[in-house]
Amino acid sequence: MCMKVEFTHIQSAHCENGVTTNLLKQAGVHQMTEPLAFGIGSGLFYIQIPFLKINNGPAIAFRNMPGAIFKRTCQELNIPVIRKKFSSPQKAQAFLEEQLLTYRRAVGCQVGVYYLPYFPKEYRFHFNAHNIIVYGKEADTYFVSDPVMETVTTLSAYDLQRVRFAKGALAPKGQIYFPKGNVVISSEQMKKAIKKGIKKNAFYMLKLPGNIAGVRGIKRTANQIKTWKDTLGLHTAGLYLAQLVRMQEEIGTGGGGFRFIYAAFLQEAHAYLKNDSLLSISESFTQSGDIWRKAAAHAAGIYKGRLSAQADFNLMADYLHQISEIEKEAFTALSKLNPSF
Repeated sequence: MCMKVEFTHIQSAHCENGVTTNLLKQAGVHQMTEPLAFGIGSGLFYIQIPFLKINNGPAIAFRNMPGAIFKRTCQELNIPVIRKKFSSPQKAQAFLEEQLLTYRRAVGCQVGVYYLPYFPKEYRFHFNAHNIIVYGKEADTYFVSDPVMETVTTLSAYDLQRVRFAKGALAPKGQIYFPKGNVVISSEQMKKAIKKGIKKNAFYMLKLPGNIAGVRGIKRTANQIKTWKDTLGLHTAGLYLAQLVRMQEEIGTGGGGFRFIYAAFLQEAHAYLKNDSLLSISESFTQSGDIWRKAAAHAAGIYKGRLSAQADFNLMADYLHQISEIEKEAFTALSKLNPSF
């Protein structure tokens, strides 16, 4: 028997943005776009976690915690959600099939990347916070919408179970999530959600205590980069920069891409809030994204051995200092707009 939920696949730049957008559109929020989901979900972030290593490099993230974009977007729009984790693959599969077969509902699943057979081999590594939508089943095959892929795909029951119960950091434990029912969202609700999303994101980037997160976290990483060649040696310092680039450019849309999405969010927010300052602030995030990309190219020159002088590390640090100041000014300007717009 073949069972497919009526579902329209929309490709996106980032997996959780895409799953959020697609699930909410299916639930009746037709206004939702990837930039709006990212902005309402206050997705822009930066953190370098001390003493934690991933793939033998510093633990760096350019977005908030996995699952937070979906949770916050639904929360700001007052959309109830169901989210579950499971102690066994059998319980996880039974619940998934109940949603597909009984309720005819497409669902979001957190999965590991390493064993996804449709991913190119060079993009497979042990990262367990990828997101997909499962929207149907035929025999032993599940129909899958992975938002970062151009078209829909499939997974065998074995492969789906394998990625839903991948081991290691951020183990998904069969996590499944979806809006509880269909909703109608008004323009006024969208306005309020956009304002709340901006306010929260400004707080996360400017006001969190300590110096490991937000704009202060970017500045702290910049200061560390200047010391890496002397303290770690050229080889390890290069590997650390490679890790930064991997987290920036290969995990979702990374540092630069997320800044471009946030710029697009502010442009779309302008259509609801009618404040021209949003457009000028949007340009700051585009500028920040450009510098993140320039920094990634420069870091690649170091870890590939084309650049090796201390001056090269200093320039890399200077890029991050520029980014920190640009994003500090941009979020400060946004925080002053709120709630006046």
